[in-house]
Amino acid sequence: MRIISGTHKGRRLIAPKTLPVRPTTDFAKEALFNILRNSIYFNEISLLDLFAGTGNISYEFASRGTENITAVDAHFGCVKYIKKTAEELEFPIETIKSDVIKYLSAVSSKFDVIFADPPYKFETQQFEDIIGKIFENDLINTNGLVIIEHSKDTDLSHLPQFKELRRYGGSVFSFFQ
Repeated sequence: MRIISGTHKGRRLIAPKTLPVRPTTDFAKEALFNILRNSIYFNEISLLDLFAGTGNISYEFASRGTENITAVDAHFGCVKYIKKTAEELEFPIETIKSDVIKYLSAVSSKFDVIFADPPYKFETQQFEDIIGKIFENDLINTNGLVIIEHSKDTDLSHLPQFKELRRYGGSVFSFFQ
């Protein structure tokens, strides 16, 4: 995996093979950030990265100037890797080891961007639970954006807050507002 742009542009990171992750591909990540760069100021937002895995998305935001980043993952190895890498790169990423639904039920902070990359094998109801918790608990700021990465076999367009989707190979980003 590599950081596409920003202060650490081109930096390659190699996560341990023992982590149970499927990082967002560079192709999909580059396309996503091309969309985002036209609608947000990275240095003025707060990010919540759910199912953070290797921290791939958090690093991209941090490299582009985001200073308020929270990365949540249930796997100890993932959290440890993100914390270590963030320290090495001097990125302001707070790491939290937690089940995502439990975290969303307990957190009181609001965010400008919430990115979630749950396992592709999730059932539609599990995706709906995540989106529901975010909006029910008012965790997104006005004009904030929720982005869910999922497989092309999952359809979330029936949800009330759905805005649009973008497909990049086998990856799909559904946007909610």
